[in-house]
Amino acid sequence: MSIFNSQKEYGLLAKLFHWITFVILIAQIPFGFYLVGLEFSDRRIDLENIHILIGITVFYITLLRLIWKFFNSSPTDGNSFFKGQIIIAKINHFLLYLSIFTITISGILKKLYMGETLNFIFFKYGFEKDNFVLADTYYEVHIYANYLLLALVSLHIFAVIVHHFIFKDKILNKIT
Repeated sequence: MSIFNSQKEYGLLAKLFHWITFVILIAQIPFGFYLVGLEFSDRRIDLENIHILIGITVFYITLLRLIWKFFNSSPTDGNSFFKGQIIIAKINHFLLYLSIFTITISGILKKLYMGETLNFIFFKYGFEKDNFVLADTYYEVHIYANYLLLALVSLHIFAVIVHHFIFKDKILNKIT
């Protein structure tokens, strides 16, 4: 298997970006909702720090994925799709990336405006002044962007299932 994409399938690196992101998000989203229900404690702070570190990692992976995508063309869609499917798929992919960035950036800004210093893996950073109103606003954005991501991932999975079982095309083979 080639590292680079071909006309028929994604390369090893694109597949790794896709599936690693998927697995992390499948764990990260319920983990975040679990954190919301916890009372403030040392345990919650420790779990939030893990959640933040994982979220920042997702941000970096997604950024690398987009850079890789920019320099490495995707497989062709083939002739079996009508234009509407291709447009919907492109919009869904764009919104998936946008929601992931919105989730991570809003989560980061929420914590920074709460007066915390964050570990961005390569460096640490914190705002000099807190702003709890902005922190609450970014927290709401963070929550709603997660709901959007869940809807978009559900649509993405539904489309793959329809293509695999109803249209019986080989679209799933491109990414597996």
